[in-house]
Amino acid sequence: MFPRLISIGSFFLPTYGVLVALGFLLGLYITVRLARRAGLKPDLMVNLAIYSALAGLLGAKIAMLLFDFRDYWTGERRVFSIETLQAAGVYQGGLILAILVAAWYIRSQKLPWLATFDVFAPGIAAGHAIGRLGCFAAGCCWGIRAHVPWAVTFHNPQAYDLTGVPLGIPLHPTQLYESLSEAILFGILLWRIRRPHQQGTIIGLYLILYSISRFAIEFYRFHEQATQLGLSLTQWMAIGLALLGVWILLNRKAKPAPARA
Repeated sequence: MFPRLISIGSFFLPTYGVLVALGFLLGLYITVRLARRAGLKPDLMVNLAIYSALAGLLGAKIAMLLFDFRDYWTGERRVFSIETLQAAGVYQGGLILAILVAAWYIRSQKLPWLATFDVFAPGIAAGHAIGRLGCFAAGCCWGIRAHVPWAVTFHNPQAYDLTGVPLGIPLHPTQLYESLSEAILFGILLWRIRRPHQQGTIIGLYLILYSISRFAIEFYRFHEQATQLGLSLTQWMAIGLALLGVWILLNRKAKPAPARA
């Protein structure tokens, strides 16, 4: 579609990177506002967001390397390359490592666990919705061949060079499917967090609803990796995250958090 926002000679500014950065800033803005309303220190939330974002980027890359291990082992793809650096990675891998780093920081700073995760959930959904638009612009995370009116066809050779997306073939716009589902999820979480709720409700809902939508969208995405029992590795990770969300909801604190205007 439009993988390069600005090109000057051999230098270019990737549209994906710009939109991911904008998504992070939007998510951070939402999180800080919600943190103030919840009585949490904004500066600690900013530090936590930065640490989690860095962990998310690293975790997404690690998961991508593990999923495509054969390609890197045989030399078809190189670990230390521009293509690998610009690749989006596997979101669930980033989410898992981000949660682990967040847990470490929350414990070290003696922050309330569930309340902290709650204020982050809507911002994560909003930032992810913007980031998936970046995926669409770059051509990564493309869908399978489609015969629907809203199918998209990539023609830009730069998109193929950067991501390998097939050109001239109508595909399911799975990037847009996920962006739309994340935008809807953001609206649901923002509506819910502004009403009385038990701590842990928001992050629990996020993990469950996101995992359900991602599980469904995966049936329309192209997968280079082999499936396990008919499901992709990403779908198995979605099942695990959904179960974690259910566990959180079942173990929420009984005392409801007050609604905030």
